[in-house]
Amino acid sequence: MQYAFLAALRETLQGFVTVEARVAATVVLVTAAVVTALLLAPRTVRVLHRVVGDRVLDDERVPIDVSGFDWGLPITAVVRTLQFAVILGAGLAALIVWGYVGVAAATVDAMRAVVPRIVQLALSVGLVGAALVAIDVLESRLDDYAAESDAINQHQKGIVFRVLQVSVLVAAIVGGLTVWGVNLGGLLVGAGFLGIVVGTAARSTIGSLIAGFVLMFSRPFELGDWVEIDGEEGIVADITVINTRIRTPSGEVVVIPNERVANATVSNLTHLGQLRLSVDVGVDYDADLGTAETVVGDALDDVSEIEDNPPPQVVPKSLGDSAVVLECRFWIDRPSAPKRTLATASVVRTVKTALDDAGIKIPYPQREVMGREETDGFRVAEGRTAEFGAASAPEAEN
Repeated sequence: MQYAFLAALRETLQGFVTVEARVAATVVLVTAAVVTALLLAPRTVRVLHRVVGDRVLDDERVPIDVSGFDWGLPITAVVRTLQFAVILGAGLAALIVWGYVGVAAATVDAMRAVVPRIVQLALSVGLVGAALVAIDVLESRLDDYAAESDAINQHQKGIVFRVLQVSVLVAAIVGGLTVWGVNLGGLLVGAGFLGIVVGTAARSTIGSLIAGFVLMFSRPFELGDWVEIDGEEGIVADITVINTRIRTPSGEVVVIPNERVANATVSNLTHLGQLRLSVDVGVDYDADLGTAETVVGDALDDVSEIEDNPPPQVVPKSLGDSAVVLECRFWIDRPSAPKRTLATASVVRTVKTALDDAGIKIPYPQREVMGREETDGFRVAEGRTAEFGAASAPEAEN
């Protein structure tokens, strides 16, 4: 049907045999081409653009100007393409009217060889543009979902967006290769061998990548949490799909591969919002233990840096070599490394002052040395002084 229509159109155009008829037909063709190219084509494209923007993109979640994407360039390109097609069609029709059928046929044959490449190029550009728009739309939707829901945090949002971004780009690349007639089967085989080589050479990196996705869904910690990972303690500064960065109290940034994080013992010190600390203090064996507990407990009640609920506790912990060890247990709110240091220092100062005021001794480390009975105890060697502080140290023998 299409070829019949073209044949009929060709016969119609060739029917103008007189000069006057050809001039009139040319004027009509030029006028129609000018009106279509300058008035109808721009209006039609802009109306379609407005309709698509209003019905597809213009809602409360996705604005028309998605992330600053310039829609003027696609509109202009489409308008110029339509104008070129209209002018080219009018020119070919004019050639046929004036009897230059061979020139028109040669032009059409040349266009048949060029147009498919132009269409392929246009489709490729369209795929790239569609991929960019899709990525912007996905990012906007994901931001809105993350802002309204507690089921996803910033770390998870970043990883999900990267996965979606890579998926869209891969789909666009596959579509572009298909448009240009590239054999995807051979590429897939080559990609399979390349994947085996890369997987063998980068096992630790791939392991960290997989561990990053595991951490994303298990959520043992988030940005800003105070954690201890495999002996490293600090604030979580960044979480990527490959590694986790923590900032230590000394100002260092420690980078830990996610594979190591997934296999390590992770202590989240801020997850519950409270943290219990303890300080050991030793009292003399001659002191009354009950009085010492009361004095230390009252001192803890006066420390403003610790929490009243749960209340602090004083528990006899052990019988040490030189003292009875009391464990002071107390809680801090919204824990952090500086707050832990401040609370511990305040407890040590307050407990030391309270025990001094109560006359309870905190003994130095002591050792009790005894001689065996069969040697009559200790004897000072002849010619040696037994006074401490002399120039030479005393020598004792059994």
